[in-house]
Amino acid sequence: MTEMVFGVVPAKAGEPLLPRWWRTVDTWTLLAIVGLFAVGLTLGLAASPPLATRNGLDPFHYVSRQAFFGMLALTAMIFTSMLPPKLLRRLAVVGFVGAFIALALLPVFGTDFGKGATRWYSLGFAAVQPSEFLKPTFVILTAWLMAANYEAGGPPGKAISFGIAVVLVVMLILQPDFGQASLILGAWGLMYFVAGASMVLLLVLAGLVMVGGVLAYQTSDHVARRIDGFLSPDLDPRTQLGFATNAIQEGGILGVGVGEGTVKWSLPDAHTDFIIAVAAEEFGLVMCLVIILLFGTVVIRSMVRLVRERDPFVRLAGTGLAAMFGLQALINMGVAVRLLPAKGMTLPFVSYGGSSLLAAGIALGMLLALTRERPQDTLSEIIGRGR
Repeated sequence: MTEMVFGVVPAKAGEPLLPRWWRTVDTWTLLAIVGLFAVGLTLGLAASPPLATRNGLDPFHYVSRQAFFGMLALTAMIFTSMLPPKLLRRLAVVGFVGAFIALALLPVFGTDFGKGATRWYSLGFAAVQPSEFLKPTFVILTAWLMAANYEAGGPPGKAISFGIAVVLVVMLILQPDFGQASLILGAWGLMYFVAGASMVLLLVLAGLVMVGGVLAYQTSDHVARRIDGFLSPDLDPRTQLGFATNAIQEGGILGVGVGEGTVKWSLPDAHTDFIIAVAAEEFGLVMCLVIILLFGTVVIRSMVRLVRERDPFVRLAGTGLAAMFGLQALINMGVAVRLLPAKGMTLPFVSYGGSSLLAAGIALGMLLALTRERPQDTLSEIIGRGR
């Protein structure tokens, strides 16, 4: 009866780590993540050979690299998902400090790879994007600070986390990287809402975001071009959005056939930001629905399990990670179908990219760790801690 009321998962004495992990982890979420990785490899086989050929590389160069980084990401995900919440929180705070320092030093040691935004460190054999690793660690730090508000005499965690979010957003905009800045701000806003923010304050923050968007449009030619292109009734078929839109239309329900698509020969980012266009053209609407179903499974299953969670830190951190994962996927696919202004952003666990894959693996490992079934405190214990 106690287990039914409080959601307690009895611990089995002497149970090995792996069986205990498998018994408590959400296997449906885990299978959905593996499914996304499999879809990414399949689409990589279709999208990346033209780029490899243009660069004078082996046709499957990018696919083999994606498989390598993907296995690293899955390994990191499984390892991270085995961590208890307290250890996860401590490691994430250390990781946040490291990622923040790396982000701050980008103007000095970073490179833009000719894309006009200094976001990466070039290591020769690979490139590292600090903002990818900053996102999940920021969520954990924010959840820790916000949860401190539930404790009697605790620090003003919400105010401190907001200050950190503002600093990060400013640093990312200066790169410029408006996409990652929007993810940071969006995740913080949702976590703040779950933590018990007043509607008036949320409306004020929304107004400030709108004012910031207007200022960005008026002061940045880069932002103005993208918004003007989005609002324009005429779409230039020679742009990346034009190629992607045409590919999606050509794909129909079942697609033109594996290897028969043409958009991958025209889009330089077909294997990264516009991977969904390749999926739509060669595999049709059916593949796009499968991808949406897999993303929805991860987000919805995680949210359902978090609803039963009594620990404020676990609930907030899990909500932030699930929301950030889903929001990034929504932005990527929304840009491809022209529901949102153009913004370079990968499709998590599907697009090619070492930093993106590894950071997504760590973030999803954190999410799996936080949504594992574990003994829950009784109501009297929770109330007692708040006194």
